[in-house]
Amino acid sequence: MTARAIMFQGTGSNVGKSLIVAGLCRVLRRRGIAVAPFKPQNMSNNAAVTAEGGEIGRAQALQARAAGLRASVDMNPVLLKPQSETGAQIVLHGKVIGTAKAREWQEIKRGLMPAVLESFGRLKETAEIVLVEGAGSASEINLRANDIANMGFARAADVPVVLIGDIDRGGVIASLVGTKTVVAPEDAAMIEGFIVNRMRGDPGLFEAGMREIARRTGWAPLGLVPHYDAARRLPAEDAYDLAERTGSRGAGGRLRIAVPVLPRIANFDDLDPLVAEPDVDLAMIEPGRALPVCDLVILPGSKATIADLAALRAEGWDIDIAAHVRRGGRVLGLCGGYQMLGRSIADPAGIEGPAGRVDGLGLLDVETVLAGDKHLVEVAGVTIADGLPLVGYEMHMGVTTGPGTGRPLVRLADGRTDGAVSADGLVAGTYVHGFFADDRQRAAWLARLGGTASGADYEAGVEAALDGLAAHLERHIDIGRLMSLAR
Repeated sequence: MTARAIMFQGTGSNVGKSLIVAGLCRVLRRRGIAVAPFKPQNMSNNAAVTAEGGEIGRAQALQARAAGLRASVDMNPVLLKPQSETGAQIVLHGKVIGTAKAREWQEIKRGLMPAVLESFGRLKETAEIVLVEGAGSASEINLRANDIANMGFARAADVPVVLIGDIDRGGVIASLVGTKTVVAPEDAAMIEGFIVNRMRGDPGLFEAGMREIARRTGWAPLGLVPHYDAARRLPAEDAYDLAERTGSRGAGGRLRIAVPVLPRIANFDDLDPLVAEPDVDLAMIEPGRALPVCDLVILPGSKATIADLAALRAEGWDIDIAAHVRRGGRVLGLCGGYQMLGRSIADPAGIEGPAGRVDGLGLLDVETVLAGDKHLVEVAGVTIADGLPLVGYEMHMGVTTGPGTGRPLVRLADGRTDGAVSADGLVAGTYVHGFFADDRQRAAWLARLGGTASGADYEAGVEAALDGLAAHLERHIDIGRLMSLAR
């Protein structure tokens, strides 16, 4: 089959494109329509492992789930993973092909359009309709020349566009109408309709606004979508979403878990199952704040482990963590956080930044060398101490060795062991992501800390949130008119 397609672009980053596409994927799946998600280019350190052993943006993995599909590298052929303020790792068809500074990337990306169109073509052969998500803002005309993510793709693939604006941040009329004003007429002609997202309060107060946008642009008004609070139960797309997760979540929970928010934090959706637990007060600690007295400190994944370790020390969090352990507190390091807990980290080839070696926090008797191919694989296994199951994935560079690995945290189904546990049992680390998504595993960790799990089925909760999002969009978006625009 050859699918129809429609593309959703935004007036800016974080206007809700990813969630709207996920919700629409579930809408169409529930209607018996074979739908697939696609994002030509993504920029995020929150990634997922695919069936082929590659990696794509976490948002596209969620959209695939909403569509009833396994995640594939073709759903997000180009992924940029920021490693510094001006540079990023380039992932093509799920595999790292190099790094580039922002200015270099503008020249590199023009050569990737054939690969993007190749993936899009393969998806079109497997679905009745492909829902395409743009990146950032459609009106970034300074980046238009070599664009593969927004209008550049829409024009190359002849895919009609729906523009999404966020009323919650203000100025939505100007941002939508202004987009038509600043983009080239040929690009503006690709836009067929618009959606206004995240309305709070009385929708009737913006009816005139919808009419005015339609009058000034000539685009079809497809829906005014109220804010959907249950979207918090779905994995966040990228670090921008941390703004809504910082501070204290679930305040009043008996157990306090502190997570230092490092500059290149990655795969922080590992924490989502804990956020959903009523007995947990999860505190995302921003720079400038000391780590509070708590039951558990979690060091999450990082896209630039050595640089983030330096940032951790600059904040004085290493001192806070050492004091926490002296008081008998527990620490868990996930992936890059696990590497930080060891005695040293070496990057002889400069894979994640300048080549060199640094001392770790010294809480686990292990050493890490960042070398070799990136390890991307789905895994299952048990925690050795209690035999409880876990399912997740590995996504890391480097090899960790040392006496501490003789006390591993996890035994995997393929016979390997993973991670390390300190002699006193207070500090542990693992390369496995998705650790807390298994309900039995999460309950055991909370019990170890003196708390009680809710007994909720986390994965069922994600499914319920997707179904709720789909129902929400069906109430507020003209689905029939929207689908009629696809070609």
